[in-house]
Amino acid sequence: MGISAVIITKNEARNIERCLLSLRDIADEVIVVDSSSTDGTQAIARNLGARVVEMEWQGYAATKNAANALATQDYILSLDADEALSDTLRSHITRHTNQLQGTYSFNRLAYYCGQPIRHAGWYPDRKIRLFPQDKARWEGAFVHEELVADSDLSNKQLEGDLLHYTYYTIAEHVARANKYSDLAAEQIAASSKSNLLLRARWSSRWRFFKMYVLKQDAKAHLMRQEQKN
Repeated sequence: MGISAVIITKNEARNIERCLLSLRDIADEVIVVDSSSTDGTQAIARNLGARVVEMEWQGYAATKNAANALATQDYILSLDADEALSDTLRSHITRHTNQLQGTYSFNRLAYYCGQPIRHAGWYPDRKIRLFPQDKARWEGAFVHEELVADSDLSNKQLEGDLLHYTYYTIAEHVARANKYSDLAAEQIAASSKSNLLLRARWSSRWRFFKMYVLKQDAKAHLMRQEQKN
């Protein structure tokens, strides 16, 4: 069975090369679905051999589903542009390439300001990312999409990490939290659940506070970053 690697992008020039290089000798095809990037993302992807398709942004789940529909292989390996396969994970995916069955999950290791975070609730953060094209779909509106696979599929956890290069600076994290909370607020407004509006706008901010201030390991990391600045 073949593998189609599928990535959705918008202005991911600083990340996309690392992501695509990690897919070499793993995927039979690489599809990058881009939503109006202006930073050269498309050119980088094409130069690295990816098939680039321009598509209007429809929200995370809908855009990922539309991108998956372009795949020509039986299995989809779904990555975000700021993710990359570790060498160990690459090796274990290769071992299963000729006998793919069911779904496959990976541990995801987040890098924050250049440092891996193995505590504070961020690891192992297991995600199903390798699955049959016709037996799984992304669900969710605006933000926080979730992969839902058919109930008859078994899942196997593979060794190795999916490396997630989350935020390069603390200011970038705060800006992203604001963006996601606004998207969540839009979702609630659209569904007329106004009584949840305040909680939605603050949930991502509270997650940031809990993960990186209340947890001792993360707190020490922030202090080191402040000292460097």
